[in-house]
Amino acid sequence: MAQPSFLHSRWVIAVAGVLMQVALGAVYAWSVFRIPLTRTFGWTISEVTLTFTIAIFVLGLAAFGGGLWMRRSGPRIVALTAGALYGLGVFLASFAGGHLWWLYCSYGLIAGVGLGLGYIVPVATLVKWFPDKRGLITGLAVAGFGAGALITAPIATRLVASVGVLQTFAILGAAYFVAVTSGALFMRNPPDGYQPEGWTPAARRADGHSDSYTLGEAMRSWQWYGLWALLFLNTTAGIAVISQAAPMFQEITSISAARAASVVGVISIANGAGRLMWAWLSDVIGRRLVFLVMFLLQAIAFWLLPSAHGLNAFAALAVLVLLCYGGGFGTMPAFAADYFGAEHVGSIYGLMLTAWGVAGVLGPTLMARLRERSGHYDQGLRWIAGLMLVSAAIPLLVRPPTRPHNGRGVHTD
Repeated sequence: MAQPSFLHSRWVIAVAGVLMQVALGAVYAWSVFRIPLTRTFGWTISEVTLTFTIAIFVLGLAAFGGGLWMRRSGPRIVALTAGALYGLGVFLASFAGGHLWWLYCSYGLIAGVGLGLGYIVPVATLVKWFPDKRGLITGLAVAGFGAGALITAPIATRLVASVGVLQTFAILGAAYFVAVTSGALFMRNPPDGYQPEGWTPAARRADGHSDSYTLGEAMRSWQWYGLWALLFLNTTAGIAVISQAAPMFQEITSISAARAASVVGVISIANGAGRLMWAWLSDVIGRRLVFLVMFLLQAIAFWLLPSAHGLNAFAALAVLVLLCYGGGFGTMPAFAADYFGAEHVGSIYGLMLTAWGVAGVLGPTLMARLRERSGHYDQGLRWIAGLMLVSAAIPLLVRPPTRPHNGRGVHTD
């Protein structure tokens, strides 16, 4: 069949998706706002951190809704709505003043819905355009999200110093709106029957039934919950660090706020790079082995972090954690498509992203509470090291689901 025109080619759509994700991933720069907000309004660490927690929790729920909506209306309208809500939510945060509830509703709730709707669009769309490069393209699709803080952290820090934290929200909100909606204009599904030139799909089953699972069928298999657990545990560890990255750097390595923000931006490269690196590696060695290695590496890194008082040592360990954190998001969409097929991956993986939302509550809250209670981050970091070590058992247990040959129901091994 005829290939799409250049402007509608799969690589142009991929670039647009990455640009969308860079703007959406700016939420990972939240830690640079923590100290300015606590100092300006007298809020506690936990109160400020809750804004980020709400945004990530809502993201997970909205991603599922976005996956279902895409099946009815296509990716473009979902992506445009995402850009409008994300930009609006961050902009409205500039009117928070001393009112926490306004910050929670604007940046947390409204922007969080935009984040979730926007995040699922490139992931679910590009998996259909690239059946021949499933791991690589899903890693690329979310690499921009992981790298968003690289651009935003230093810019936001300079803006806060020059115009104040609230005016910074207004400026960033407008910028996010433009960036996400511009990329959204390129989002579209491939035509029916599309397959990349030179690629042949795997043969259909002998009994004529598709190997693509519906959302209901996937959720009747224990494997869906196994993948959910993998994503949840990996995300809990990384997001606990991301939510406190700037103040954690300042406290443990004794560097300035401006330098800490710069380092946060630099280590965010690892978040983006890990999504691409581990996803590509999973095409070579398998998704299960990738998760096993990531959990073991994080167990070591979290155990060593409290003792790494030198900036270089601490940054190196933080980079390792963020590589693995990003790797979970880069690998899991392909993991889900491997097990349940690409046809319904928007809703199947969209619902799986509730693991991100739950982890977004547990990880940052746990780290903030332990920091307030003990006066340092050591206890929280060592606790997560133990969690990662225990979690390494799960990749050894998960196996692909299988169907009975009569095509009715889902039988799992």
